[in-house]
Amino acid sequence: MAPSPRPRARLRPPGMLPRALPALLLLLGAVPGVWCFSELFFINEPQDVTVTRKDSVILDCHAHGDVPIKVTWLKNGAKVSENKRIQVLSNGSLYISEVESKRGEQSDEGFYQCLAMNKYGAILSQKAHLTLSTISAFEVQPVSTEVHEGGVARFACKISSNPPAVITWELNRTTLPIAVDRITALPTGVLQIYDVGQKDAGNYRCVAATVSHRRKSMEASLTVIPAKESNPFHPPAIIAGPQNITTSLHQTVVLECMATGNPKPIISWSRLDHKSIDVFNTRVLGNGNLMISDVRLQHAGVYVCRATTPGTRNFTVAMAALTVLAPPSFVEWPESLTRPRAGTARFVCQAEGIPSPKMSWLKNGRKIHSNGRIKMYNSKLVINQIIPEDDAIYQCVAENSQGSVLSRARLTVVMSEDRPSAPCNVHAETMSSSAILLAWERPLYNSDKVIAYSVHYMKAEGLNNEEYQVVIGNDTTHYIIDDLEPASNYTFYIVAYMPMGASQMSDQVTQNTLENVPLRPPEISLTSRSPTDILISWLPIPAKYRRGQVVLYRLSFRLSTESAIQVLELPGTMHEYLLEGLKPDSIYLVRISAATRVGLGEASVWTSHRTPKATSVRAPKSPELHLEPLNCTTISVKWQQDAEDTAAIQGYKLFYKEEGQQEHGPVLLDASHLLYTLSGLDPRRKYHVRLLAYSNVEDGYQADQTVSTPGCVSVRDRMVPPPPPPHHLYAKANTSSSIFLHWRRPAFTTAQMINYTIRCNPVGLQNASLVLYLQTSETHMLVQGLEPNTKYELAVRLHMDQLASPWSPVVYHSTLPEAPAGPPVGVKVTLIEDDTALVSWKPPDGPETVVTRYTILYASRKAWIAGEWQVLHREGAITMALLENLVAGNVYIVKISASNEVGEGPFSNSVELAVLPKEASGSNQRPKRLDSADARAYPGYYHLDQKSATGIAVGVGIALTCILICVLILIYRSKARKSSASKTAQNGTQQLPRIGAGEVGKSLEGAVESEDSSVPMVAPSSFIDAKGGTDLIINSYGPIIKNNSKKKWLFFQDSKKMKVEQPQRRFSPAVCFYQPGTTVLISDEDSSGRPSQTTSFPRPFGAAADTEHSANSEGSHETGDSGRFSHESNDEIHLSSVMSSTPPTSHPFPGSDSGGGPAVSRCEEPAGPSAAEPTSSAVPQPPSTTLCFHRNEFPI
Repeated sequence: MAPSPRPRARLRPPGMLPRALPALLLLLGAVPGVWCFSELFFINEPQDVTVTRKDSVILDCHAHGDVPIKVTWLKNGAKVSENKRIQVLSNGSLYISEVESKRGEQSDEGFYQCLAMNKYGAILSQKAHLTLSTISAFEVQPVSTEVHEGGVARFACKISSNPPAVITWELNRTTLPIAVDRITALPTGVLQIYDVGQKDAGNYRCVAATVSHRRKSMEASLTVIPAKESNPFHPPAIIAGPQNITTSLHQTVVLECMATGNPKPIISWSRLDHKSIDVFNTRVLGNGNLMISDVRLQHAGVYVCRATTPGTRNFTVAMAALTVLAPPSFVEWPESLTRPRAGTARFVCQAEGIPSPKMSWLKNGRKIHSNGRIKMYNSKLVINQIIPEDDAIYQCVAENSQGSVLSRARLTVVMSEDRPSAPCNVHAETMSSSAILLAWERPLYNSDKVIAYSVHYMKAEGLNNEEYQVVIGNDTTHYIIDDLEPASNYTFYIVAYMPMGASQMSDQVTQNTLENVPLRPPEISLTSRSPTDILISWLPIPAKYRRGQVVLYRLSFRLSTESAIQVLELPGTMHEYLLEGLKPDSIYLVRISAATRVGLGEASVWTSHRTPKATSVRAPKSPELHLEPLNCTTISVKWQQDAEDTAAIQGYKLFYKEEGQQEHGPVLLDASHLLYTLSGLDPRRKYHVRLLAYSNVEDGYQADQTVSTPGCVSVRDRMVPPPPPPHHLYAKANTSSSIFLHWRRPAFTTAQMINYTIRCNPVGLQNASLVLYLQTSETHMLVQGLEPNTKYELAVRLHMDQLASPWSPVVYHSTLPEAPAGPPVGVKVTLIEDDTALVSWKPPDGPETVVTRYTILYASRKAWIAGEWQVLHREGAITMALLENLVAGNVYIVKISASNEVGEGPFSNSVELAVLPKEASGSNQRPKRLDSADARAYPGYYHLDQKSATGIAVGVGIALTCILICVLILIYRSKARKSSASKTAQNGTQQLPRIGAGEVGKSLEGAVESEDSSVPMVAPSSFIDAKGGTDLIINSYGPIIKNNSKKKWLFFQDSKKMKVEQPQRRFSPAVCFYQPGTTVLISDEDSSGRPSQTTSFPRPFGAAADTEHSANSEGSHETGDSGRFSHESNDEIHLSSVMSSTPPTSHPFPGSDSGGGPAVSRCEEPAGPSAAEPTSSAVPQPPSTTLCFHRNEFPI
């Protein structure tokens, strides 16, 4: 039969099933092929409930599956008996008509579970806690207090109740109205009153009420003292800070924070881990109390309350930790399995919660206990050699203080016909101390189909022993198992296999192995109580190395200077012996061996011990030493000093060495140390450790002891696999020299004694001897003594039962940087405007200093005296800031500090900045700048260091060189165009009518200087850069500047010529005459030119402007010189040499007014061509053109 899928309903938390889900589940179960729920599961489970005595209650339990279903109830694990008061309803729910609260068995309080059973098995519900409504006496009563008028008052009361009581307050036995901003009543039972007045005086008490109870506290009086006339400054002080709180999910918590001070402090909240506070579920009650509703796991952390005096840096803080507990929830569910008989089934189940849940397994509602076939590894259930009785419903149970949760899966055992019967007549015979012969007979049924046998054996004594298996062929019916331990009992059984499956297991037989000589000697310890004796003590040999019962110890000793050996034989029940009558200040060698009934084992190596000097009467006595191997590479050294020792101990000296190697030490330890760990040792080696106390006079008596490190057992050494490594490593830097490391214990470890080794080293470390190894039995550790701002790699391994796990995955984390040790250097302040200064600085000295923020404090001298600083913050990458809104006539004081996430460094020396009055700033003085090195500077001078002066000089030199190169290039190019323009000008002047030179000069001068001319006038030695979208005109002397520009750059003009020719500039309106068949070119832009070039202007170039950038020019000429004016591209465009001798008639020309007066210009309409023709074309035009005359009668 195929297993049924697990219903989705169990994935939800208890009590969260939608109402329509039971009907849906029943419907799905009735439809074939949709989803088969024919096994057994719960639709409703009992929930926690609180009731009043004598009230009735119903605990729900609704199971679904194949009928018939029998439901029984358990209370605290015992079956509930029905009676007149307690009944099980037809739907499976438990009804209690009157809840009793008597002590003992009569009380109905407790944990209830329902057990549902049908033909497939049984399942157990989650636990439901039934509690009675109770209320205790007040644990905290309000206390009378006296408060100055305008101060704050606080009353508190506390009471325990179930369910939690609602607390209200009364003033003079009248309900206190709390709908006032200055009065806050917290749900925790705290009353806060701010700005206390005379009307608040009176008697206060709190009232705690539940559904069935109501209690009133004692009264406390509030006395209001009249306020003093003077109200001095008081720094902020928190009089009621937050308290550590442990709460459950979805509860509401209040973190109180009440502060006093003058002026009234501002209260703010933050998290110590710098995470943002949840604004959706958090709000502030009253004047600074933090309330978190619907608490979740992400709300856990340390909260910091900060009370700050407004406008200052005076503050105080208080903090508290919020711990959130969570009920168990599954992260991995067991799956239903179908397995053949004699197969293996593995169920895996993992859950999480706070605190960590305890895992257990149920079979048909009953708790499972480990045996030879069934193993439980915390959250893993393994069933070997499945038998028909294993067919059942299994439940994984996760439980902690917040509740329990269960998940189910079914194991279906498939039975097969024609399987062989079990092997019979199994018997065992001891061969030696490590071998047993096992023999059996073939199965009676289907023995000819057997293809192999499986031999299973395990130790008979103890719990959770590992079961071993050996598979052999079908050609033999006996087998010698030769890897057994001496003097141990073993249990054996046989299983026969055929192609269709396995048989049932045979009957079990038990047999013991013989004894053998001890595998190793005892570990001995040597101490002296006087200069003439040595106390020899030893520990029993571990059972795995004893190999039988020890009946005798042989003790041998001698002086190191003599070869004669004295031998003592002691009974096997003794564990110490005192050697007396020895020589003081002499070295003795001691060794020991143990014997069983078979014989003596190997003797230990000689252990040396020096007896004290005869004069060492007041020397410290030898400590009581105890060595214990923690794992294959680590030894724990513990000791205890004799309480009767009166010597003044300064400390301890520890020496250790491997057998046959050189001694290491001494390791100097403080007198308060009673524990030391030796790590980095070799496995399977014997180590000799000696310890002595010393005073300020001499060394004390020493204690010697030997110990052997176990082997690091791997998979090759045993069939038991190594334990898994720790997981979920989490590292967080606490300080600049420590990292907090946390990890989780592996899920499948059942050993009680577990130790961990932490490996820590900087990333990229080459010297392996510098790797730090630390030991602990906890799942967290603070690794200290690290370098600041250094990245470390950390790993953890687990040690249990002489087994070592692999190293966990490495986590990388960096220590925090150290707080800046020094202030920023090179602080400079420069006044760049009347009310603005620039402050600059350099990071603090030191290559390892990390800065994340700078704090700039500045204030005038008056504000500085009052302690009122203005604060600016800048990120660590920025080393300058602007100080704005400075007041003229004041002297400002500036200082800067650097900080990072660890802390803030010291402030720099104060730097003064004098802000001159406005009448002084208008003079020819330069801005004043001060720095931290020279706080007093003379006005009118810059103080530049050598690097700044050198940089400025180099920059100015480069700039002048670039300008000179540009001027030379412009002069060279303008000469080339001047020669080309001269040739064109000569051709044009031959066709012009003869006009007086003076008139021409005046007209040309007027046309060039006119701000309103229709076409810009360009000298032959000039060209226009029109492709770039500007009207810049450049000649051989440089750029020509417009008259209407606001700023005049006089780099290229002669100041004398400018002064002489300045009055000649004027605005002249233009007069234009039009003739039929001509073309008119009109420019709306202003033009300007150099007056010094107008007298030598041979002819106008009215149509010479490159208009490629104009969007309205249909026939724009293409240029090939990156926008410079090209004479070759405009050869077709020139003025006609034909001019009318008819006297011109002036008519107003609209659109030519440019602001300098009404411009008079007229062009007559042509008789022939249409005005719609292009005004600029590359095709040659007829000789007839339009001549526009300036008012000085110069043709344009």
